[in-house]
Amino acid sequence: MRIDSCGVNINYEQYGSAGPQALLLHGWGCSLELWTPIIERLSPQMRLTAIDFPGHGKSGAPPEPWDAAAFARMTADIIERLELRGCAVIGHSHGGRVALRLAIDRPELIGKLVITCGAGLRGKPTPRSILRAKTYRALRGALNGLEKTRLFGDIPERGREALRARFGSKDYNALGEEMRKTFVLLVNTDLTDELRNIRPPTLLIWGEKDAETPLWMARVMEEKIPDAGLVVFEGAGHFAYIEQPDRFARIVEQFIL
Repeated sequence: MRIDSCGVNINYEQYGSAGPQALLLHGWGCSLELWTPIIERLSPQMRLTAIDFPGHGKSGAPPEPWDAAAFARMTADIIERLELRGCAVIGHSHGGRVALRLAIDRPELIGKLVITCGAGLRGKPTPRSILRAKTYRALRGALNGLEKTRLFGDIPERGREALRARFGSKDYNALGEEMRKTFVLLVNTDLTDELRNIRPPTLLIWGEKDAETPLWMARVMEEKIPDAGLVVFEGAGHFAYIEQPDRFARIVEQFIL
């Protein structure tokens, strides 16, 4: 099914015919299809709506670089237009970041919040990451200087592309130029100081060995969100809900119902 929202044609699917409503928000570089194991387990008891975020799955790209607030505005628009007000929102990774932003900006739209391995906090810098960033900026600055002389043809641009390949993340390098701008806005999001403003009851489900959004992030969220509880899946990684789908669905069902 399709719906136009905030200038983007959004793909969404709905499942189940009875019970409370829940909206599923996938992670970066994924699509609504990754929720299939959870949809199969929850749809007999709940009515589920899953969307493809802009630039993902079968949805169109955002018309300009979007930050987390822009993704949250689109999600709020979809909730209202599909008459999902008061639904539970279940977000993984980037979907968790959007869900947190939505809960801060539009809490009246959300009944309960489930964040699994969610983004939204900035990682702690390490000596290695600081050195890496300084090296990247210095080399990019040198290439920009060469470009201003207009004596080196396309060498500066090819050099910048090589730098992006060397220093950029796998997710960043897989994107086109415009989506890279969106990605940069998102990874620089830090909601730490706003978590105290989240009012919906919040369930945090995390993989013990999550290397993308480490467990310390979940503990910060648990501490700062007024009504939050944390469940850690032992041995699981960033896709804990896929690694242990029965356990995930059982816990979420109990929390929402």
